[in-house]
Formats: sequence, C-alpha cells, structure tokens
Amino acid sequence: MEPGVITEEFMNAVATKGLYYPVDPASKGSCFIGGNVAHGAGGARVVKYGTIREYILNLEVVLPSGEIIWTGANTLKYASGYNLTQLMIGAEGTLGIITKIVTKLIPLPTVNVLMLASFSSNESACEAVSAIFRAGVTPSAVEYMEREGIEWVKRYTNTVFKLDDADNAFLLIEVDGADNDIIFKDCERINKVLEQHHCNEVLFADTAAQKTELWSIRSAIGEAVKQHAVYKKEDTVVPRAALPQLVKGIKAIGAKYGFESVLLWACRRR
Repeated sequence: MEPGVITEEFMNAVATKGLYYPVDPASKGSCFIGGNVAHGAGGARVVKYGTIREYILNLEVVLPSGEIIWTGANTLKYASGYNLTQLMIGAEGTLGIITKIVTKLIPLPTVNVLMLASFSSNESACEAVSAIFRAGVTPSAVEYMEREGIEWVKRYTNTVFKLDDADNAFLLIEVDGADNDIIFKDCERINKVLEQHHCNEVLFADTAAQKTELWSIRSAIGEAVKQHAVYKKEDTVVPRAALPQLVKGIKAIGAKYGFESVLLWACRRR
C-alpha cells in the first residue's frame, strides 16, 4: 500500500474481505496511512488493539542519501538485526520518506455493542473507567466526553441529541468480538460497574445508524471548538487511576487563570 491512501477507505476496503485494520484515529475520513505511520497513530480502539506500531510489518523508505530500503519483512516473525520499521514509525519523516507500507490485518469482529453512559460528575465517570478493567473486561474503546463538548457539537452542527440537566459527563464504551454470549456477559459486568459509580443512564445503540451518530458526536467535538473559538489542543497521558485527579486539576487551573476547557480523551491499553 502507498502512503497516500485515506485511512477510512483502507478500513472499509479490507472489511469487505472480512478483515480488520483497527487503527482508528478521529480524522480517519481525511488522514493518510502515511501520516498515521509517521506520527505513530493510535485512535479510539487502541485500548484493546494497540497503536499502529503493532500493525506495520514492513516499510519502503527513501533515505536522505537517496537510497531506497525495506525496513523489515512481510512476515509476522522478524527477529534479525535492528528493528528499522519501529524506528521509522513516529519519526515524522526525519529519518526518511515512507513510500510503501505493508500492514498486518486481523479477522473482522462480528459482534459489536456500543453504549453511552451518562454521569452527574466528571469524577464519577473517570473513576468508572479503572473499575471496568478491574472487573476483568477489556472494551474495544472507552471514550470520555464532558457535557460542554457535546453542547459545542449541538450548537455548530445539525446534530440532535437530548441532554438531561443531570448529565455532565459521558463514557462511550464499545465491546466487540466474535461470540454473542461473551459480549453479553461483558456488557453485564460493565453495566454493574457503571451502576456502582452512580451512572444516570446507559443508552445502547440499537442500529448501525445510532452507532454512527454517537461516534460522529465524539469525532466532531474538536472541530466544533476549533472552528468557533480560540483553540489550543493538548495531549496529556496519565495512569487510568489518576484520571479523576487530572480532570479536577485541569478545571482548577482554568478557574485560576480564566480559561475554559473542553475535555475529551480515549482510554489507552495501559
């Protein structure tokens, strides 16, 4: 594959063959595979499937000298010598220009459940995340959105989404796999954890259209803010258990220095 392929088009093409490319950045509809490799992209489903580093087998690279090399092999096992493939991933083009990409694909999950859980407080939503993993469940995606982010999307797009007065934070949780019984049991465990952390309501997306709508809200938050306000994006990484303190700290800093923040994040694998 060449680096100018749009990520979502590639995902859709392999899905028709029953295969899955799980690297799913929010900008998948416009970003290129080559850019994803250069930046070491992750995306919503990194919590279960990992980042792009786990799906690149081999790269054709033009070095600054003009020499063309292949960095690895088109096989799952490649243990000889330096791992030049991993060196190039995330290097942002500083070591060479990527011209061809060989990816690893996995079987397409046949079962997919998406739920949206609402909470009265940011802290309760954040605390629920670690508890889900401690309950022995690994969702394919866990995304946090605060009320302000959804309000921005409603204000500047055609999205119609009901917000109750008590809902101030949301978790978008996806569970996928190949066995209905296992998925059902995982959802029961998650629902129990959400109840223990004072969840207001859990909405299950019943149709593909509803799933698309919920994911589109999450994807649109950044652009809605960017297009209509002074925008500065910051990526922060903390252990899952520290998420409540992170959210509380950011809001405290904003109150002290007089700026508003719109918080959204994706849960990672570790």
